[in-house]
Amino acid sequence: MKRNAIQALQEWKVSGDRKPLVLKGARQVGKTWLMKEFGATAYEHYVYFNFDEEDELKSIFEANKNPQRIIELLSLIAGEKILPGKTLIIFDEVQECPEALNSLKYFKEKANEYHVMAAGSLLGTLLAAPKSYPVGMVNLLDIFPLTFDEFLEAADAPLFAYYQSIVKEQQIEDIFHNRLLDAYNNYLIIGGMPECVASWAEHKDPRRVSQIQKELIQVYENDFSKHNGKVNSGRILMVFRSIPSQLAKPNEKFMYGAVRKGGRARDFEEAIEWLVSAGMLNRVYNVSKAEHPLSAFDKLDSFKLFLFDTGLLKHMAGVDNSAILLKTDFQFKGPLTENYVLQQLRGQFDVEPRCYTDKTGEIDFLLQNGTEIIPVEAKGGEDKSAPSFKRFLSEKAPDHAIRFSRRGYLKNGTITNMPLYLAPKARELL
Repeated sequence: MKRNAIQALQEWKVSGDRKPLVLKGARQVGKTWLMKEFGATAYEHYVYFNFDEEDELKSIFEANKNPQRIIELLSLIAGEKILPGKTLIIFDEVQECPEALNSLKYFKEKANEYHVMAAGSLLGTLLAAPKSYPVGMVNLLDIFPLTFDEFLEAADAPLFAYYQSIVKEQQIEDIFHNRLLDAYNNYLIIGGMPECVASWAEHKDPRRVSQIQKELIQVYENDFSKHNGKVNSGRILMVFRSIPSQLAKPNEKFMYGAVRKGGRARDFEEAIEWLVSAGMLNRVYNVSKAEHPLSAFDKLDSFKLFLFDTGLLKHMAGVDNSAILLKTDFQFKGPLTENYVLQQLRGQFDVEPRCYTDKTGEIDFLLQNGTEIIPVEAKGGEDKSAPSFKRFLSEKAPDHAIRFSRRGYLKNGTITNMPLYLAPKARELL
């Protein structure tokens, strides 16, 4: 399957100020596949070193700080000469060897002609502690689960060809609108985890996908229990498991008391930080003002947490496939829709989305595009009544506003009604 991140990797390869690249993201989102695929297609060769599988590799980095010597020894192990600019060097599961992660500094300073990539599970939690990696000496790239457009390309190439052709304010014919809504429904069920998407593309069997999702959640929860840092693994697990019930409540922010009765911020804030750093949760801060620059108005004690993959959220919440496919209204439809929209919007804009709440109600998301602030409403059905959204528009008079729903694509004054399947194209279609 094709990944949009390949474009970012190509830009990295030819960049004049290229540094060693570190890929961040939750486990199983496709980091290893991406590095190998890019090595195979963009270079003459690639050499792959996995610090989890090959324990002896660590001794090379523990004993040497000279990148030229490291290259010599790695060439011997790989059985081929590593050439500057022609061989991609891949370090995987690099969290198992802090010295290898630290060696990226020496590659940048003394051997930047070599192209080096590194990745690993839970790497984000290491990178959150600046002492543990060479700050300023590496490029960082976030890798997420497949977005809807990537899923569509893997699952239905002809429909994806039509999807790619959609331009600003285009009339989308009913036959394609309905087919794309069906694909969107499937995406809510399957999500963007590469193993789930590959299984669906090959077998079209939702039971297989559900089994994979169940196993992935078990893998993640086992990771928490193996975590032996300063953060209590039991609290990490409690926060993770609370996400569906948190989102199901009409709360405008994360409630510590919903994780455990009487729970306080000090009990769980480290666990939340760990899960966000690990790429497992997406945190959306509430802002006190809907003004540029959004981050200046973050209320650090008021935020919502979403799961990094909508298919896994659907599985954890126990939503039956029929509820989604039969287009019925069900209790969890709103949270699932919001989680989906956020998953598609992340990475499109330079500033991460925020949410906004005042006396008159709640705005699902605020986007910052340049100096412009764009309110976003996410609706799971065709209903377009949203009093707080309308009040916001009349009071703040933004130049643009987006309403995602199952309705057709239509610009109506300030508001652009975008079908939910166009969320990955939001910035392009503004």
